[in-house]
Amino acid sequence: MSFFGAEFLGQPAAVWLLFTGIVALLLVLDLGVLNRGDHEIGIRRSLVLSSFYIGVALLFGAWVWYDLGADAGMLYLTGFVVEKSLALDNIFVISLIFSAFAIPRAYQHRVLFWGILGVLVLRAIMIGLGAALISSFGWILYIFGAFLILTGIKMLFAGDEPMDLENSRILKLVRRMIPVSPHLDGHRFFTRVQQAGGKAHLVATPLFLALVSIEIADIVFAVDSVPAVFAITTDPYIVYTSNIFAILGLRALYFALAAMVHRFHYLKYALALVLVLVGGKIFWTHLVGPVDTLISLGSTIGLLGGGVIVSLWKTRRDDRAALQAGASDVSIKRTQ
Repeated sequence: MSFFGAEFLGQPAAVWLLFTGIVALLLVLDLGVLNRGDHEIGIRRSLVLSSFYIGVALLFGAWVWYDLGADAGMLYLTGFVVEKSLALDNIFVISLIFSAFAIPRAYQHRVLFWGILGVLVLRAIMIGLGAALISSFGWILYIFGAFLILTGIKMLFAGDEPMDLENSRILKLVRRMIPVSPHLDGHRFFTRVQQAGGKAHLVATPLFLALVSIEIADIVFAVDSVPAVFAITTDPYIVYTSNIFAILGLRALYFALAAMVHRFHYLKYALALVLVLVGGKIFWTHLVGPVDTLISLGSTIGLLGGGVIVSLWKTRRDDRAALQAGASDVSIKRTQ
C-alpha cells in the first residue's frame, strides 16, 4: 500500500494531506497576500474575509458529503455550526485581552494569525487524545455527555464575569520566566532593552502576553467545544476539520463583531441549550437509538438562529429605550 493510501485516524493519508494543504494555502494567502503589513481591518473587509472563509468551509463540507456520504456531510456541517457559534464567545474574551494589554487595532490581526498556529497544534493534540480515549474506553462518551449537560446548565444561570488576567497563574509564570517590557515595540513579540550597564537584554512585549492569553483562552474554550463535536460524531477527521475551519474564519470575523458583540448577548442561552442537546444526544443514542443527523442539524441551527434573532431584537429594543431615556433627560435639563 502506498503512503497516500495508508490509513491515519480512520482516513487515508491523502485526505489528511488535502485538508492540510488547504489550511496552509489559506494561512499563506491571509498573511502573505491579503493582509501584508500592519493595518486596521475595517468592518466591511472583515465581513468579506469572513464570508470567504465560510464559503471555503462549506465547499469542503460539500466535498466531505460527496466523498464520505450524506451522513458525514451533515455531521461535518453540524460540527462546523456548533464550533462557529461557540467561537463567538471567544471573540468577547479576545476583545477583553486586547483592551487589557492596550493592543492597537493595527497589530491585532498579527496576534490572531500567530495564535491560530498554536490552535492548530493544541486542537490536534486534544482531539487525538479524545479519539484515543473513546477508542479504548467507549464509556467516556457518557462523561462527555454529562459534562456538556452540566456546562450548558451552568451557562444558563451564570452571570457575565470578566476574565481576570492579572491573577492568571500562567501569565504570572510567564512574567517570572521572561522579562516583560511595559511598552510595545511595533509588531514585535520580543525586543531588546538597553540596561544601565550598556548591555541589551531580550524582553517580551505586551503583544507576546496578549498572544499567550489568547492561547490560554482557546484551551479553556476547547474544553467545551471538543467534547461537543465528539458528542456529534466520533470521527476524528470530521471533528478536527470542522473545528479548524470554524476557527480559521474567527480572526476575520473578530473585527466585525468585536464592536457589536453586546448585540449577541442572548446567544449564550441558545449555546447553553445546544450543549445540553448534544450532551443528551449521547445518552439518547446509547439508551434509545441513534438520532437522525438531519434532525440533529435542524435543531442545532434552529436554536442558534433563534438565539441570534432574539439577541438582535432585544438589544435593539433596549438601545432604543436607552436613547429615548437619554433624550428625555436632555429635554428635562433644558427646561430647568
